[in-house]
Parts: sequence; C-alpha cells; structure tokens
Amino acid sequence: MSDELLLAVNSGSSSLKFGLYRHPPGDCNPVLLLAGGASGIGHSNGRLQVKDAGGASLLDQAYTLNSQGHALKEVLDQIEHLGHGRPAAIGHRVVHGGPHLREHQLIDDALLEKLVAATQFAPIHIPAAVALIRETEKLLPEAKQYACFDTAFHSTMPEKARHFPLPQRLYDLGIERYGFHGLSYESVVTRLGADLPERVVCAHLGAGASLVALRGGKSIDTSMGMTPVGGIPMATRSGDFDPGVVLFLMRTEQLSADQLESLLNHDSGLGALSGGESDMRLLEQCVAKGDPKAKLAIEVFAHAVRKMIGAYAAELGGLDLLVFTGGIGEHSAAMRDWICDGLDFMGISSGDPNQCSKVRVLESEEELQIARIVCRLRHGKP
Repeated sequence: MSDELLLAVNSGSSSLKFGLYRHPPGDCNPVLLLAGGASGIGHSNGRLQVKDAGGASLLDQAYTLNSQGHALKEVLDQIEHLGHGRPAAIGHRVVHGGPHLREHQLIDDALLEKLVAATQFAPIHIPAAVALIRETEKLLPEAKQYACFDTAFHSTMPEKARHFPLPQRLYDLGIERYGFHGLSYESVVTRLGADLPERVVCAHLGAGASLVALRGGKSIDTSMGMTPVGGIPMATRSGDFDPGVVLFLMRTEQLSADQLESLLNHDSGLGALSGGESDMRLLEQCVAKGDPKAKLAIEVFAHAVRKMIGAYAAELGGLDLLVFTGGIGEHSAAMRDWICDGLDFMGISSGDPNQCSKVRVLESEEELQIARIVCRLRHGKP
C-alpha cells in the first residue's frame, strides 16, 4: 500500500491556509510536504504563497481570488505543478457544528444537512464552510472529505461551564457555551505530550482570541460562548459585555439583528477602542508614539486576558503552566509582558514572562492537527 496525500484546509473570512501531507500506511504521524495559503480573497489585493517543508518559498505571487473555492483550485493547481498528485483525503476546519455535530467525522450528505440546519449558530462561518466543501466535491470528486470541528475539543466541559443562566427550554434549543479554537488547543496538547502538566491555561490570541482551562489536557472551561463573538475583546469583535446594552441599542437606535451582528463582529473590539486600528502590531507602534486611544485598546485587551487567566487558575485550583499561542500570543513579547504584569502571585514573573518556567510560547499548528485527525479517522481511531 502506497502513501496517501492529505490536504488540510483552514479557511477564514478572506483567507485560506493549507498543508499538504504524506500519510504513510498504518502511521498517524503525517509528514509535511507543502504549506501556504491565499490571502485577500474577494479583494483586489489577493496573494498566493507556497512553501516547502523547510519553509523555503516556492511561490509568492499576486492573484485575484474571487472565492474560497477559487483559492482552493489555485492551490490544487500549484500542488500538481510542483509534482505532487491529487489528495486522497481533505480535512476542513469547521468553526461550529451546532448542537448535533460535536465530533470530527467523515463528511456525507447527512452531515451537510445538519450543518446547514445549524447556520444560525454561526451565520458568518457555516455557509462559507458548506460552500467550500461543495466546491471541493467538484474539484476532487474521488477524495474523501472530513469535518474537523473547532467546538469538538470543548465537549469535555462540565455542565456548570456549558450552561448559561437562562431557561431550560433555551438550553434545549442549543443555546449553551460551545467554545472555539479547539484545533489550536488540540495541537498544543499534542505538542506538549508527556510534558503537559495537570493545570494549564492556554491563550490563543489573534484577530480572534480566546482562552481555555485545561485539566489533564481536557477542556473544563473556555472564554468564547455560543458563538465566536463572546469572551475577551478581539480585533473587531466585542467579546462579553452587559447584554442590556443590546436591548438599549434596539430600543434607542432601532438596530436590527443584522445591524447588531455587524456592530458586534466588525465594528467593535480593538478597532472601536483605538479609533479604527485593529492590527496589534500597528497598535503597539501607535502606543510607542504616544497615541492614547491605542494605549487604551491594548490595556483593555491585556486586562481582559489577565482576568481570565486569574479566573481559570481559581477554577483549576492553581496554575502549573500558562501557554501563549496564536499570532499575537506567539509574536508579541510586549503583549505577553503586559498580560503577565501582576501575576507574580502565581509564580509568573511580570518583569520577563518570556524567561519564566511557568510560561510557554507555542506555535498554533491547526493544519497539522487537522491532518492528524484525518489520519486517525481513516484508521478508525478515536
């Protein structure tokens, strides 16, 4: 039996990241062949990048990419151009599966029907995921497709963490805490392996951001709620706040559901606090120049993350390790320092958390984790 090719696809609102892996028979440790992604999808500044397993650039070119499906077609064409065959299996990151899809699994018509029925749980993400899966069927009709759900990792949360203080009939409709960034957290747990301690808080900090409390590598609580809007403030998402504000806006501004959705997803968070800038790298530059609004945005973000770390340390009964991952978590030493300022009582040095034994910075390996999951599923392993 020859090796199989697996393609891990991680799509966002205007981007698509991928990893092409070789899957040796009987082995659930996929080997990276190519990686890269498309950016600026749906805009005039689209770009396609491909790197080899060592990180050397094989392609970095401007492209006009009309859709996720178009981007995937270009990726597949480049894979073939670089001498690789067509993948036998494709793993898709799916942000939300709703109340009835909580395990990574093979995609079939029944799964797609359930996914479409769950659209209101993630109206921005689910339709795009379904459209990309349908387009993949056309591009690779012989390949098997697998859904890897960000929510699956948090299925271990106890009821006290999942339940909102709302009537039972609403819980029965699926209104509960699901949690997200599960593939990132799975990759961190896998990466730490035998070095994973009992009580861990992991912070996935990027344009979308959340934290998770891990006991023995299992999620027991997480900051995002029923949707990826909840939790700590993000680049353009609000995070948690008094729900009475929504009622106030409905009554005084006559905002519709669609207008509220746009406000909370696209016009809030760091961008709202800073007066328009949501990129953490640029915000840090603005702070260095004395911009008070940028300083406020950074302080609000760091304050919210720090509070969540403290809350989860209390829930865990202590803290053995704090892990930072995601674009901001991995690359902003200044933000890690701002967050850890005041955590000395936990044994975390606020002077230089980057040298503290209780702090680790790990790359989020979502594409690799998707490939691992697909390997397991193809071998019938949990």
